[in-house]
Amino acid sequence: MSETTHDSADSADSAVGVVPPPSPDDRLTSAELAVKYGLSVSGARPSLPEYVRQLWARRHFILAFSRAKLLAQYSQAKLGQLWQVATPLLNAAVYFLIFGIIMGGREGIPGGSGRYIPFLVTGVFVFTFTQTSVLNGVRAISSNLGLVRALHFPRASLPISISLQQLQQLLFSMIVLVVILLGFREMPGLTWLLIVPVLACQFVFNTGLALIMARLGSKTPDLAQLMPFITRTWLYASGVMFSLPYMLSKHDAPHWLVQVMQANPATVYMDLMRYSLIDEYTLNDMSHYAWPLALVWAIVIGVGGFVFFWKSEERYGRG
Repeated sequence: MSETTHDSADSADSAVGVVPPPSPDDRLTSAELAVKYGLSVSGARPSLPEYVRQLWARRHFILAFSRAKLLAQYSQAKLGQLWQVATPLLNAAVYFLIFGIIMGGREGIPGGSGRYIPFLVTGVFVFTFTQTSVLNGVRAISSNLGLVRALHFPRASLPISISLQQLQQLLFSMIVLVVILLGFREMPGLTWLLIVPVLACQFVFNTGLALIMARLGSKTPDLAQLMPFITRTWLYASGVMFSLPYMLSKHDAPHWLVQVMQANPATVYMDLMRYSLIDEYTLNDMSHYAWPLALVWAIVIGVGGFVFFWKSEERYGRG
């Protein structure tokens, strides 16, 4: 009889909604609960060391993705991958006609006007390496939104793979550049070994710049329409088609302006590559601080761009 009474009482308590005793967790904040049970915010930005570790773990994906992009770039063209070399060569031909012949850009070239073509082609190939990294970097996130929203991976993989793609394309172009240099009797020497540190510094610089542009482009898509004009202005200000010190001195530019123009990172990397490959191009034809500047630009833009991109990691692809 008593059991029946207790059962009836429990049923009555349930019917009127008796509140259960408080839980110890009720006194904890959301952050404290997350710590207690080892929870984390979905899609939260990892720490910088952890982010680097994740990127390293996906290094094979980054390399494969860059190769796939490179192969697909000219897949619809009949000449296919030959356009990797033909495009900068055609640009060099146009610059030679306009700046070299019509506008007298061959004046003041180290070694004389007979060295203008090696001077010009080297500059075009090196500047194109940076230019295409910037132009493709600005679209790195916006043109891969499906991939970004579907899969979880470090978003920096995309702009880094773009820089790798452009590096591979430059290496193909370097074969043609070597043939041109040999045609102008520029024989291989010890200075040719300097190509490796120059390209290493430029690659780090380009990667940092691509990371910066990827973050800016993900929030401001119109930036992709503006960047061709900016890079074209950068091209004309970098001494790709003419000797920058000669042109500035010809127009009586102040010495400090010459130094500032020669500190331009695109100019620095072009000067060092020309110095490495062209015998007549000496240290006197470029900034005396070219090597330190190459390293500083690589560290500041490379590391700074990586941190700048990482700070917005959790927001990519979210509208």
